[in-house]
Amino acid sequence: MLLRNARIGTALVDVEIDDSSLRTIVPAGSGSASGEEINLDGRWLTPGLWDNHVHFTQWSLGTRRPDISFAGSAREAANCVAEGLAEARAAGPDAVIPTPFVAVGFRDALWPDAPNLTDLDAASGTHPVVLVSADLHAVWLNSAALALYGVGSHPTGLLRESAAFEITRRIDDVPADELDRWAREAARAAAARGVVGIVDYEMTWNLETWQRRIHQGADTLRVDFGVYTEHLDRAIAEGLRTGNRVNDLLTVGGFKILTDGSLNTRTAFCYDPYPGADVTGSPRGLLTVPPESLVPLMRQASVAGISPVVHAIGDHANALALDAFETLGIGGRIEHAQLLSDADLARFARLGVIASVQPEHANDDRDIADHHWAGRTGRAFALRSLLDAGAEIVLGSDAPVAPLDPWVTLAAAVTRSNGEREPWHPEQSISVDEAIAASTRTTLEVGQRADLVVTDLDPVQATATELRMMPVSGTLLGGRWTHRTL
Repeated sequence: MLLRNARIGTALVDVEIDDSSLRTIVPAGSGSASGEEINLDGRWLTPGLWDNHVHFTQWSLGTRRPDISFAGSAREAANCVAEGLAEARAAGPDAVIPTPFVAVGFRDALWPDAPNLTDLDAASGTHPVVLVSADLHAVWLNSAALALYGVGSHPTGLLRESAAFEITRRIDDVPADELDRWAREAARAAAARGVVGIVDYEMTWNLETWQRRIHQGADTLRVDFGVYTEHLDRAIAEGLRTGNRVNDLLTVGGFKILTDGSLNTRTAFCYDPYPGADVTGSPRGLLTVPPESLVPLMRQASVAGISPVVHAIGDHANALALDAFETLGIGGRIEHAQLLSDADLARFARLGVIASVQPEHANDDRDIADHHWAGRTGRAFALRSLLDAGAEIVLGSDAPVAPLDPWVTLAAAVTRSNGEREPWHPEQSISVDEAIAASTRTTLEVGQRADLVVTDLDPVQATATELRMMPVSGTLLGGRWTHRTL
């Protein structure tokens, strides 16, 4: 294949692709190839984009569930449930209302009223209802759902962390063929936004799932899949090692350990207490895996060749995760790294620990952070400070927490805004080039893999709105079109 009149920066070039790689890059008009020729008419060529943190099954399901992220109170969220059930019943006597009825996206950290059974039961009656929080770390059940899942008596119906994850696993019990079809559609949609690969941290054993999906035609994305603690022994027994390729599209990722919770759920483990009433039983958040358990788990995985990936959001959780990496003398990744102590910024670089960050969370969480992390937000989502300290960062969405759209991610990292509000801590912004480098695994050089995205605008010169809504006219995976409007 020959891509004629492609623009790389300010240069107009012809790019020859052969054997899934970039064979030649020459001035426009001088390229030649025996195969297909496509005139890009001066469109911009960028390395294919990766989303370095997704929960892909959750994302695929979430796009088909009612979104209540706009609810500003528990009462309003319950009213949304009542409206959704009424709409389903109005479809006719043969209408099938899912059991349970699931809605997603609530953020209760700033609600004037707390999630409660009175409101949710009044809205839902005897039909089981489960609401999943935007950060995936909490679920809110009505009395019928509490009974359905054997939870028993509960004062509010709001479950956090491990109890919430168990409910999430159970409501996601969708027939595999249907879920795989939704996943293929979601993968095609991602490719249409320039995505060539994802790091999937779905909280399940994901190897056979992705082997099956790829065999059935989900061939638009490369996938690194993670392993969780409950499956670590199995992964080791099967000889999985980080970086090993299962097939051309599927690669073994890291060993993910959740050491604390999240900001919205007030379970991120911090040095300072959360203001107001203690809603979790621990005023500084929850440390779900203490150092005496974390270090042996990380050692076990590392010795077996599976790189540790530690979920840490609060500043104290991040410090303990870095301590563990230092104790073991190994590198790895910390997922989120949302709130950091100033003294810990340079430790990422010194220890060789990658900060895997999700810039759009800064837009979603800014008001919650201003309230619950008051006086500390200058070191929240500290992308600029991490880079200036010499650390490596990689960008992702944490979909479905934020959209699986790399241009939304890039725009958030560059502008510190969602386009509707003034930038939040703009001193932590990074450049477009830095954001692209943190979202790619290849470069536009001869010999590199032909994972490419073609855009109608120059990402470097785009306005904030243009960057967020970047028009993508083509995506290539190993020289094969996975999306094309040219």
